[in-house]
Amino acid sequence: MLYRQLIGAVALAVFAVSIGSAQAFDEAMYPNLNGQWTRRIIPGLGGQPSFDQTKPWGLGQQAPLTPEYTKVLQDSLADQAKGGQGNHIRGFSCEPYGMPMMTLAFWPQEYVITPDTTHILINHQAHTRRIYTDGRDWPTRELEPTYAGYSIGRWVDEDGDGRYDVLEIETRGPFKGPRIYDGTGLPLHHDNQSIFKERIYLDKANSNVLHNEITVIDHALSRPWTVDKQYLRNPDPRPIWPEDSCEGNMHVRVGTENYFISGDGFLMPARKDQPPPDLRYFKRTAK
Repeated sequence: MLYRQLIGAVALAVFAVSIGSAQAFDEAMYPNLNGQWTRRIIPGLGGQPSFDQTKPWGLGQQAPLTPEYTKVLQDSLADQAKGGQGNHIRGFSCEPYGMPMMTLAFWPQEYVITPDTTHILINHQAHTRRIYTDGRDWPTRELEPTYAGYSIGRWVDEDGDGRYDVLEIETRGPFKGPRIYDGTGLPLHHDNQSIFKERIYLDKANSNVLHNEITVIDHALSRPWTVDKQYLRNPDPRPIWPEDSCEGNMHVRVGTENYFISGDGFLMPARKDQPPPDLRYFKRTAK
């Protein structure tokens, strides 16, 4: 009998905590970010998605790179012109892109708001961002490097109407690297000490447009770089969520070189005059 009473007491306590948490989170306090959000496409721009959506990728971004890192971008473009990958090694190897490339919205995104954390579901090679909004400070313990970094945010009521309008975020490392902005290999500094500051808010004239004003502070830049990224809400209340995986990836990385699997299943060079991989661990069969 005592055992049953104990179970009942525990269950009641859990229920009370759940009710308290539910009451503490007032959904009406937050902007409506429900639904599926896709990248806003600017007509007339060629290439894959760029960090600044209003400009073409690569050199067309006019990023305020230092001379040293302008050369890094130029070398990446030159290698890609010969069939290589340049700095874009995470694309063909199916590794997570990390910040800030994970904000490009190659695939649709979803925003999930909870009292302590806002989750951005990336639905691509970099899968999730967690923005902590529980008032915590930066960790004092040493963290493992990650692709996405560590994000702390706060909700702000800018117009004083009693509802939150803007999610302000700061993201720091330690980051895994190297990281880039777009598929041309537009680089961040190899020290991986980037800082990202974001302001996410709904457009005042159209609640189906979401802005992410993101400022990059990085040692490869001569000054902070700010762009206004925009996403559009899918009007379908029950959208189809595509599945992304690296099935069928024909790229093979051996050491620092990228090779390709041909249609007949054999390893082939990815660029002109590329040397073959080192086969020291394979026995050569006599002809």
